[in-house]
Amino acid sequence: MDEFKFEITENLGVLSESPKGWLKEVNMVSWNERKPKLDIREWSPDHLKMGKGVTLNPEEAKKLKEIMEQYIVEELES
Repeated sequence: MDEFKFEITENLGVLSESPKGWLKEVNMVSWNERKPKLDIREWSPDHLKMGKGVTLNPEEAKKLKEIMEQYIVEELES
């Protein structure tokens, strides 16, 4: 299996921490030297190991923002 390269170009925030010290983070990540994309996943404390996650292109990130904003409005109204 071919190795892949990744670089966290910007850490946007931490969502949570597991008892083992892994952090669920929101980052901008460049995969295989491509343009960075929004990425949400768990990382080991040294950022050498990662869990399964989701990577979003700009259009998907905008749509997620719209969905979350609508969800928050609906929750506040109920």
